[in-house]
Amino acid sequence: MLVTELDNRGLARVILDRPEKHNAFDAAMIASLTATFKTLGADPQVRAVLLAGNGPSFCAGADAGWMRDSADLSVSENRADALHLSDMLWTIDRCPKPVIAIAHGNIFGGGVGLVACADMVICRSDARFRLSEVRLGLIPATIAPFVMWKMCPSAARRYFITAEDFGPEEAQSMRLVHIVSDTPEEQVDRWHEAILLGAPGAIAEAKALVRDVTGRPINATLRARTADRIADRRASAEGQEGLKAFIERRKPAWVPE
Repeated sequence: MLVTELDNRGLARVILDRPEKHNAFDAAMIASLTATFKTLGADPQVRAVLLAGNGPSFCAGADAGWMRDSADLSVSENRADALHLSDMLWTIDRCPKPVIAIAHGNIFGGGVGLVACADMVICRSDARFRLSEVRLGLIPATIAPFVMWKMCPSAARRYFITAEDFGPEEAQSMRLVHIVSDTPEEQVDRWHEAILLGAPGAIAEAKALVRDVTGRPINATLRARTADRIADRRASAEGQEGLKAFIERRKPAWVPE
């Protein structure tokens, strides 16, 4: 269901491994992804996480059997089920380690949500995205907060309503993906090398900073909070080490030999 590996550079690979089901979600995969990202986020040996899928697709959304079962659940049971999916997306989105995703093949429904939760996304040229919920009489409600954070409202209004397929170029234009490439591992290596130059704690806080500042009015409250954050960073062990390394013209302690 999941394959997890950690290499000697601190890159953890989380591979969706239900290729016969196009890596579609079911309750077990949702629980496994949630637990895995909580563990990796707390592991000091992990510097970044790569999320990818085995087989012909990255993730084709919800498993058909899981969806059939949901038809027999009560409203309260369905709400609890939806919250498990939301918890998984939240855990990936708020992982303190940078999350890199490689998207390929079919990326439907909840698979689009997974892509939206990654910090950096590489998309292969064969990728096909679809927010297909309305064709099933549903709406993309659980994934919407994460997808809308990446996708502009105008694009969301179109694709939430029409459930049209869209490809890599459209996904890139609406900022769901950053790079289109059929040699994604090369880009993963470049990003990971860049990540290794940054202080792990600073990277986690920088990731949170983007969320906390986006959309906020630039007023005295926001300016004071951001001043507090840089002051705390300068006084931190990482901040002190980074400044000393810069002055002494050496690599800081967190950069691997």
